[in-house]
Amino acid sequence: MQSALMRFVKRALWLCTALLALSWVSVTIWAYWPYPLEQAVASLADKEDRFVSVDGLNLRYREWGTQQAGRASLLLIHGFGNSLQSFRTLAPLLAQTHHVIAVDMIGYGLSDKPTDYDYHNGPQALMLRRAARQLGLDNIVYVGHSLGGAVALQAVVQDDRAAGLVLLNPGIISTGVPKIVQVTLPPLPRMSAKLFASRKFRGRFLKNSYVNPAIVTEQVIDDVMLAARSEGYMRGTTSLMAQYREGEEITLAANVKVPVLIPWGDQDRNKPLQEATELQALLPGSTLVRFSNAGHYVHEEAPIEVAQAIVDWLSRSALVNAKSK
Repeated sequence: MQSALMRFVKRALWLCTALLALSWVSVTIWAYWPYPLEQAVASLADKEDRFVSVDGLNLRYREWGTQQAGRASLLLIHGFGNSLQSFRTLAPLLAQTHHVIAVDMIGYGLSDKPTDYDYHNGPQALMLRRAARQLGLDNIVYVGHSLGGAVALQAVVQDDRAAGLVLLNPGIISTGVPKIVQVTLPPLPRMSAKLFASRKFRGRFLKNSYVNPAIVTEQVIDDVMLAARSEGYMRGTTSLMAQYREGEEITLAANVKVPVLIPWGDQDRNKPLQEATELQALLPGSTLVRFSNAGHYVHEEAPIEVAQAIVDWLSRSALVNAKSK
């Protein structure tokens, strides 16, 4: 009886191992199946797109308004898997009173996607800081959404000329990044890159993050999908996905010395509601403004209200005088 049981267990283990191996081989074949021909960035860029070169790498950016003496310039940083298109509504609103630049981080949008780049938040922040200097920006307020919020925090810690920090449902305490992306064992990074190159997947993924999914129009999906069509996407994004890490900004929060504003969408499906107050406690002196009818993309679902909150905050003397200390 015991011998028969042992034989059954061994067969069951062998079967499970064989199925696992077959699944792994199938996923690997799918992940590395030939990818559609990628296009040169120049053929995908719009007339509003500009590019700045930093350390031999090109970053796409768009600009609204002009620099004004005594007023901050706002550098807008998008979230994971997105691009500067995420600020299509907010940026023009902010530009009514301030100089605004939105940028694609390296590896995203139409910026370069190298395979040998360190895609962690610190190096990304350093690259953006250098890009800002290249563009002649000073008195900078770093504005980051989701992953971009974590990068923005790194930037103000690095940049002694930063004037302020705006965090839009940032990926600091938790990222909200899909669990599959957090596994970096091959071929999963390549599989994640290929998933994010699927228009159907991206559309569904985006809409699940909104209280009002109608905001995610076909044009929005088209703009998001530019990255997946651009030269270097598959290899560069595979490298990016393989470098996933979270939580490092929590230990850096104590080093933030500039005024902080936290516009927070309370209906964020990717983050627990209490994370807003936890983040405020992590950044003493920060200002938390909550939006009950918005979710993770608070700046897209309540753009007028978020823009007004940012402009009101920018007008405070504590921020205006931050650089003159």
